[in-house]
Amino acid sequence: MNKIFTLLALSAMTLTAGAYETPQRPNGISAETLQRIRSAQPDDVASRAIRNALTNNDIDKLAYSASNRNGFDDHFSHRVASKGITDQKSSGRCWLFTGLNVLRSRMMSEHDLQKLELSQAYNFFYDQLEKSNLFLQGIIDTASAPDDDKMVEWLFRNPLSDGGQYTGFADNVMKYGVVPKNAMVETVSSSSTAKLNRLLKRKLREYGLELRRSAASGTSAEQLSGRKEEMLTTVYSMLSAALGEPPTNFTWVRKDSKGNFVERVNTTPQKFYADMCGDDLRANYVMLMNDPSRPYYRLYEIDFSRHTYDGSNWIYVNLPTEDIKQMAVRSLQDSTMMYFSCDVNKFLDRDRGLLDIDNYDYDSLFGTTFGMDKADRIRTFDSASSHAMTLVAVDLDDAGKPQKWMVENSWGDGANGGHLVMTDRWFDEYMFRLVVDKKHITPRVKEILTQTPQLLPAWDPMFADEQ
Repeated sequence: MNKIFTLLALSAMTLTAGAYETPQRPNGISAETLQRIRSAQPDDVASRAIRNALTNNDIDKLAYSASNRNGFDDHFSHRVASKGITDQKSSGRCWLFTGLNVLRSRMMSEHDLQKLELSQAYNFFYDQLEKSNLFLQGIIDTASAPDDDKMVEWLFRNPLSDGGQYTGFADNVMKYGVVPKNAMVETVSSSSTAKLNRLLKRKLREYGLELRRSAASGTSAEQLSGRKEEMLTTVYSMLSAALGEPPTNFTWVRKDSKGNFVERVNTTPQKFYADMCGDDLRANYVMLMNDPSRPYYRLYEIDFSRHTYDGSNWIYVNLPTEDIKQMAVRSLQDSTMMYFSCDVNKFLDRDRGLLDIDNYDYDSLFGTTFGMDKADRIRTFDSASSHAMTLVAVDLDDAGKPQKWMVENSWGDGANGGHLVMTDRWFDEYMFRLVVDKKHITPRVKEILTQTPQLLPAWDPMFADEQ
């Protein structure tokens, strides 16, 4: 009996030891490799000083270039006057603020208005409702695909967000119109969208699973559509509880630029847009992109990038930055603001409101170089468009070459009165998208627009919401 217990104990010890043995695989970090890496670390006075500083201070403050603080020039040769700074607060609605800021600037100029801000909460309500329908219908459309299908996985990873881009904005406004801000004011959940967004995602994923299981059990397409409408009714209820009920009509008092009463009108959101602007935001504008990881002078479309199921995917012309600048300058010389997006957090000095690749010297601080060009940063997901703003100014030298640019931001008042200034070199490296009126595009771009666009998948690196 003792012999049996001894054998069992030895067997258990062997199994336990085997369970905790480190797998013997090549190319891991061995003890010898680690020792060589440690031995190669510098231990001079300067290196110790840098380590001491880095462990006790913010990296950007230590990398900030003292020599780049001087000689800042705030003159712009061509500038469209801003109509007041807005604040998206703790939300990813920059795309919506930017689009509405472009519209209100035009409305104020064309109708001699003293003041106007358009309701972001109104269009955001319908954006979230439409994105919910886009997800649910996408789930129905892919119901026969396996669970590990790339598109099915992408849908469940991205049921909706508060971010977006221009084509989603255009579809929203053309379908639902716009209202003045006092017709539907901001709420806590519109100004801070994270919690509502998280709950909507959870509910949509739950609904998505239900639809897939129902489809697998033989539920008809008609029945799935009916169930989807019931789901959207719940989503609408959640949105109206958190954001308020969007108006179907409202009263607006119009005053001129001197504050004099002009008229009081009762109208609808769609009629208000038609009367105050009426521009076809889909047909009259084109999105220009700078993506050096792909061939230039081509037309591209990103699948399932729209905000509404019956809306438009991103279709864009890929161009070198010099071509985009040409049309940007032409627009600003015509006093036209533009929807603009970029990778805003790269080399941003928030205190000065300056975007400049010389703001921070990370190379010297860490004793290495960060050498990827723009194309490689895109390919490796290191850089993409992250924020939309309104392009309002350019400073041209005597030869007509841009020196710097200015955008109207939606982060409230701050440096430069709520604007950001970017050097032309920064523009080259971190600008991604610009939406221009077709009257300002070049003949070559007009020709490119006749191409059949190359379709890119929904998970393409360029499909990054602007927030």
